[in-house]
Amino acid sequence: MAAGRGWRRRALRLLTAGGGVLLTRFPFWHCFSGLLLCAERADLRRKPDIPVPYLYVDMGVAVLCASFMSFGVKRRWFALGAALQLAVATYAAHVGGHVHYGDWLKVRAPLGTPPEGGSPSATALTGTAAPQVRMYSRTIAIIGGFLILASGAGELYRQKPRSRSLQSTGQVFLGIYLICQAYSLQHSAEDRLAYLDHLLGGELALQLLFLLYGLLALAFLSGYYVRTAAQVLAVLLPLAILLIDGNLGYWHALRRVEFWNQMKLIGQNVGIFGAVVILATDG
Repeated sequence: MAAGRGWRRRALRLLTAGGGVLLTRFPFWHCFSGLLLCAERADLRRKPDIPVPYLYVDMGVAVLCASFMSFGVKRRWFALGAALQLAVATYAAHVGGHVHYGDWLKVRAPLGTPPEGGSPSATALTGTAAPQVRMYSRTIAIIGGFLILASGAGELYRQKPRSRSLQSTGQVFLGIYLICQAYSLQHSAEDRLAYLDHLLGGELALQLLFLLYGLLALAFLSGYYVRTAAQVLAVLLPLAILLIDGNLGYWHALRRVEFWNQMKLIGQNVGIFGAVVILATDG
């Protein structure tokens, strides 16, 4: 019996460490894919999301935080720094007006609220500078993952008590991400088609998945059954990464999502998976 408990404890520690590796190394992939995305856009003479001088500073801070987190030096502080860096970079990209995503990625504004200088009929075609569901929801989840890491969760040999407030805040961010996933299943034709290509049962299975995302979001937002919800999500996310995000023929060739933008999204979901594994094993 004792040997069985010892084996289980070692397996959980191994999984926790693996989740930490995926999350702490995410900024490296974020910078790599971001640079290649900028190169892809340069061929089309399109500006990056952030002006170039600030882009280098942003990537330098991301690499610095990732390096210290990877070596376990002041991991909590640099995880908090990584969350702050990602939040500032996302805000700067959004207000800068250089974000290049298709209109179908955007949350539509209410009808009858035309963009400045435009007509009401143009609103339905162009949308507004509203948050992009597929892009920003995953960024929010990654920020939540860093907050969970900054709370002390996932540490194999914890010397300080974990911060429950930081962990709860990170869980709320993951819940917001799941709400956006459920929203996309109902209101995004592109996401619906991507799932329907792989779901047995068609529309019924899609609605069941919508309900499941809603229940998981409720668990993360409320703070109840978080570990169970994380375990369920840890099973769902690899399937979504492989079958949905990994379907480059659909997203890149058919839906015209930039190749390295889609690779960036895949990396974000891998980082989210790392945060979920931490909660599932050390929540």
